Amino acid sequence: MTMPHNGQEVVRTFNRTWDEIEQMLTLAEAKRKQWKNWFDDCKNSGDREGMKEAARNHKALDGVIKTLRWTLGEVGVEDPLA
Repeated sequence: MTMPHNGQEVVRTFNRTWDEIEQMLTLAEAKRKQWKNWFDDCKNSGDREGMKEAARNHKALDGVIKTLRWTLGEVGVEDPLA
């Protein structure tokens, strides 16, 4: 299947397995936890720039996690764009 994206043709194969998507969810949750821990470390050391970076990445992974859960059809997960 092809779809236009930024003026270029994008080919989507739809060949990801449910296991791959679940593994990506597990990795995203682990990475989000790492960013939370880094935020806490930065907060304790007074590193405001580090806190900002950690908070941005943590928040971005919230969106990734919600989207993966939505993709997997997890009960109670609403539209990730809402």
